[in-house]
Amino acid sequence: MPPPVASIAAEFIDFAISTGVLRFGNFTTKAGRLSPYFFNAGLFCNGDRLDNLARYYARTFLQARREGRLSADMLYGPAYKGITLASATAVALSREGCNLGFAFNRKEVKDHGEGGVIVGAALEGRVLIVDDVISAGTSVAESVQIIRAQGAEPSGVLLALDREERSGTAEEVGAQSAIDEVRERFGLPVVAIATLSDLIGYLAQREDPELARWQAPLARYRARYGAARLRSS
Repeated sequence: MPPPVASIAAEFIDFAISTGVLRFGNFTTKAGRLSPYFFNAGLFCNGDRLDNLARYYARTFLQARREGRLSADMLYGPAYKGITLASATAVALSREGCNLGFAFNRKEVKDHGEGGVIVGAALEGRVLIVDDVISAGTSVAESVQIIRAQGAEPSGVLLALDREERSGTAEEVGAQSAIDEVRERFGLPVVAIATLSDLIGYLAQREDPELARWQAPLARYRARYGAARLRSS
């Protein structure tokens, strides 16, 4: 039996399932893999859902900060999904007595008005990148470059879900997960509200047989495509 899932992760998974953001079935990923689950962060698309999501980001960050795993002087949201996530998280953190500035980038440099590529607070100090998932390290690499170009330093990455999945395709599986690559390449801590391991543990503890039956397919998927440190667990 997997260990109990941490409170924040379990609550978040329950919330994601109840809103249809997290679904089970047979889905083909962008990499061509047949996955038994699908996480669609685009469905956090009304005020109530976004408010709840931001609270989970805020709680996860505050806990990770207490544990010494994350630190930040401000938040950064990479365009486009990260814009809403970083701004909503800043609001949720302010309610908890943690008032951080936030900024995001434009996809194209503005050549009139205030100009530039950054909108919001000036990038300075320790900057925490807020995003939904990391499918490849491309977005983080771009964010790191932008943050450092402004004279600030990226301090970590905060995600909604860590798929704990190696990069590559269904036929050619990479040696590392995208998140492991980010940790190794940039030396940045990456913390997620929930992980694939949390999801498997959550399902193992459900009394609902309709949900519990997806535990085995998810475990098989992780055994085939999961990060090397997880495949034997």
